[in-house]
Amino acid sequence: MSIVQRALVAAFCVGLAAANPVRAQTQEHEACPGFVASLKSLVQPAALSRGEVSLTFVGHATFLIESPGGVRAATDYNDYVRPSVVPDVATMNRAHSTHYSTRPDPTIKHLLPGWNPAGGPARHDVTIGDVRVRNVSTNIRDLWGGGGTQYDMNSMFVFETAELCIAHLGHLHHTLEPSHLKKLGRIDVVLVPVDGGYTLDTEGMMEVLKTIGAPLMVPMHYFNPTTLNRFLARAKEHWPVEYSKSPSIVVSRAMLPTSPKVMVLPEGRGSGLFSDP
Repeated sequence: MSIVQRALVAAFCVGLAAANPVRAQTQEHEACPGFVASLKSLVQPAALSRGEVSLTFVGHATFLIESPGGVRAATDYNDYVRPSVVPDVATMNRAHSTHYSTRPDPTIKHLLPGWNPAGGPARHDVTIGDVRVRNVSTNIRDLWGGGGTQYDMNSMFVFETAELCIAHLGHLHHTLEPSHLKKLGRIDVVLVPVDGGYTLDTEGMMEVLKTIGAPLMVPMHYFNPTTLNRFLARAKEHWPVEYSKSPSIVVSRAMLPTSPKVMVLPEGRGSGLFSDP
């Protein structure tokens, strides 16, 4: 990457921060982190150019993210819905068994639980090839044990590659505080649970999406067309909604919409919709 290109990226980040004072605070995670991860130079898959990322909706809350350097990451990796390839890195969350695995493929190099079995928040910040993966811890409701709070049992995972920052919100149960937004930093693509019941209610999720301010929002974690359409009806009051015929899209900084929009991807595993136990 030339000096001129680096200067352009840096200028873009400065302008973005100035436009959003809530997220303009300068900390390690907010200095255009995706730009840092993109400096690695590896062999690229034939299907992807240097600045492109492949995003495939496998189903439920699982996406396969493929970097231009050939790194594969799977979100909310579980024993029911998995990508057809073994990922290099897999993230998991604790709310239900459909979001974590008790028997992960032993060849996965990096398995990142969104909770800390020893207590307290999980802390992940790893770089695999041209991808950096880090997490921001959140709480969940105890849906089966009386409705209390289970602290630090969910993580929002951020994948930084090809000058993009992709955030998977996991099984998010509450709105975000300034401290969460500060740790998230600039987000270009957000993968958002939209069921409105098991996770955060629809109005709360609208608030989350507005505060994150990502140019591209991709719904996940819906159980039937009615649930999805309820979210989309509310989303259409704020942003345009587009539908992809394919569960896979290619994203790059140049392809990002100039104003925020929602992109609906069909599940890659087929037409059957998934539900939590």
